[in-house]
Amino acid sequence: MTDTGSFDVAPWSLALEGVDTARLAHEESVFGLSNGHVGWRGNLDEGDPRGVAGSYLNGVFEEHPMPYAEDGYGYPESGQTVINVPNGQVIRLTVDDEPFDIEHGELVSHRRVLDFRDGTLHREVEWVSPANRRARIESTRLVSFSHRSIAAVRYRVHAVDAAITVSVQSEVVPNEPLPITHDDPRVQELLRRPLVGVDATVLRGTATLVHRTRESGLTVAVSMDHQVTASGSAEPSVTTEAAHDLARTTVRVRLAPGEHVEIVKFVGHEWSGSTTASALRDRAEVAVSDAKRAGWEGIVADQRARLDDYWRCADVEVDGEPRLQQAVRYALFQVFQASVRAELRSVPGKGLTGSGYEGHTFWDFETFVLPVLTSTAPHAAEQALRWRHSTLDHARERARHLHFDGAAFPWRTIDGRESSGYWPASTAAFHVNADIAGAVLHYVRATGDQDFEREAGLEILVETARLWASLGFWDEAGDFHIHGVTGPDEYSAIANDNVFTNLSAQRNLRGAVTAARRHPDVARVLGVDEGEMEVWTRAADRMTVPFDEKRGVHPQSAGFTHQEVWDFAHTRGDQYPLHDHFPYFDLYRKQVVKQADLVLALFISHEDFTLEQKERAFAYYETVTVRDSSLSSAAQAVVAAEVGQLDLAYDYLAEAATLDLDDVQGDTEEGLHMAALAGVWIAITAGFGGMRETEQGMLFAPRLPARVRRLAFGVRVHGHTLRVEVTETKATYVLSDGPSVTIRHYGDEVALEAGGPVTLGIPEAPAAGPRPTQPPGREPRPAAEAFRV
Repeated sequence: MTDTGSFDVAPWSLALEGVDTARLAHEESVFGLSNGHVGWRGNLDEGDPRGVAGSYLNGVFEEHPMPYAEDGYGYPESGQTVINVPNGQVIRLTVDDEPFDIEHGELVSHRRVLDFRDGTLHREVEWVSPANRRARIESTRLVSFSHRSIAAVRYRVHAVDAAITVSVQSEVVPNEPLPITHDDPRVQELLRRPLVGVDATVLRGTATLVHRTRESGLTVAVSMDHQVTASGSAEPSVTTEAAHDLARTTVRVRLAPGEHVEIVKFVGHEWSGSTTASALRDRAEVAVSDAKRAGWEGIVADQRARLDDYWRCADVEVDGEPRLQQAVRYALFQVFQASVRAELRSVPGKGLTGSGYEGHTFWDFETFVLPVLTSTAPHAAEQALRWRHSTLDHARERARHLHFDGAAFPWRTIDGRESSGYWPASTAAFHVNADIAGAVLHYVRATGDQDFEREAGLEILVETARLWASLGFWDEAGDFHIHGVTGPDEYSAIANDNVFTNLSAQRNLRGAVTAARRHPDVARVLGVDEGEMEVWTRAADRMTVPFDEKRGVHPQSAGFTHQEVWDFAHTRGDQYPLHDHFPYFDLYRKQVVKQADLVLALFISHEDFTLEQKERAFAYYETVTVRDSSLSSAAQAVVAAEVGQLDLAYDYLAEAATLDLDDVQGDTEEGLHMAALAGVWIAITAGFGGMRETEQGMLFAPRLPARVRRLAFGVRVHGHTLRVEVTETKATYVLSDGPSVTIRHYGDEVALEAGGPVTLGIPEAPAAGPRPTQPPGREPRPAAEAFRV
């Protein structure tokens, strides 16, 4: 086995020399491929050794009983957990009579390269068998952006210095093991073998397996076929067989020195909760047939073309730390491939790179990932929002069950039903509804997509506005309050008048009124009348936003700044994250913040605070925020930059950018942190680009940290690309095409015409106060350390 080090630093790829079996699970997540429909972890082709097997279809899960110590009204009865679908990655190699295994024989070299422009994972291995037979193996895999159901592998075996007989077994394997986090034996048993065989066929070399989940009743079809060629005179033999527990194509050929055999494997994936097994089988086989006709080179060319189109807008150029440039493009690549072909599905918290969070979607998708997609790949954002709209009936039913009007979207889910059993951090986190509504408002403003607003957006806004109107109440003075909720900070639950929640609800209510007046015919169909809109307007206008006059800061929620401060001085470094070592009861009643909450409000609701309020609040909350969540550093980077703490903002950006690449939290083996990856783009564009969205248009107040010489990024505005380039002293704005756009640069209106760059000076930065301090040992990872090469 060769030693493995850190990833090679390159602007458009991520490469790793060697392989260390102790780190495989982490690397499998980092090298994962997806298109939003199909996801393959970066497992080795031969399947063993491996850290965690992973082959996923977005939306495929098993349902299981939700275990409770004590039942309570309103608790979800069933949980949902992502499962492995039949795995088509596996390609096993035997050289003469020795199976290729990186842990046996001599591994002369081993290199993997993830290419951000081609969308491929390439692997090169030179191996000497225990019998001293030398072979060189090359494999390139992709999950196709042009063929939604298809993942494909080109696998080559070369004879190096002697003749060898090569046997390759290409397989589809169902019911591969999944990490099971449940203690309940009923759940463990269900998830151990969730797939039941329904059909197994071989037709002219195409093998297809059809399975059905035991409880959720979802049917999955996985089909494979191959194109086999050899460079020598020997003709490869090819046989295919299938049974419920395995499909296998075996290729056997004799190679002389210098000859090679090439196998291109096409794997089609389909699933449904209602389509018949035979129809799904046909769909999977048609997908494979279409991919074979396109051929490997055609699919690779389509992949490159789709990414070229994406990068024309999405690319972020950072002149400074080479590792930051790589990390930013890696983050954008992962966010794009997690969503590009999701199509009426959401993006789980881990994307399709691992089974962490049981494959659930959370609020952070709308808050962190969707703004990136809206600005760089708006079609993917639209599809995800239409998925939320398709789950409205579940959300309405949940609201009725909780005795509220409108719709209550789930805290964590796969199919739109609530799948969290801990209500203080799930049901009570009603801000998820305003987060979804906020994503709708942002998408419509950024794209001008009136069809979406009429067909889906308005209904989401109306039903969430109805929820807030029934959830809150007016006091004797006529002010509107929202009590008993949990904000983004999960160390503070069941609070009154959480500032983030109240301001987000206010934006939701006002947005619903504006959209209803823009589409009165649709509003009438939804039963909206003037009386209801007056209620929404009054609730928004009289929304309570607490302020601590003595300290001059907004409390995270009513009374928060009067609570006892957590004893940070006597909390050891090995006691973080705190929720693993202290009871929630203790956390809930102290001033200690898991992740940006009030600070996130300073960014999301930026027009509701003065700069002085932001400065004071940011400094205050830095002293009590421990960042036990991957969601925190990006928001803290944005606000740190706005208040002039550019070096601190850069450190927070470094933490977000290297979170998964360096496995900072020690849990990347469960899958990538998609919201944190999206947060890298947000930290750059909103932080150092100073980009903010307002009803009047986009504004920019860019300013670079000392370690960045130049920054350039793109953003989509009503279907056209606006490129922004920033140096220490000036900013240049270029609109690609389309009608003129008016932006604001440091408060001044600027009219942009297509193709005409406008360059403006950056005013001298006001003097910043002292760098805020964090709890002992909870300072952000220094950028100099994170970006060291």
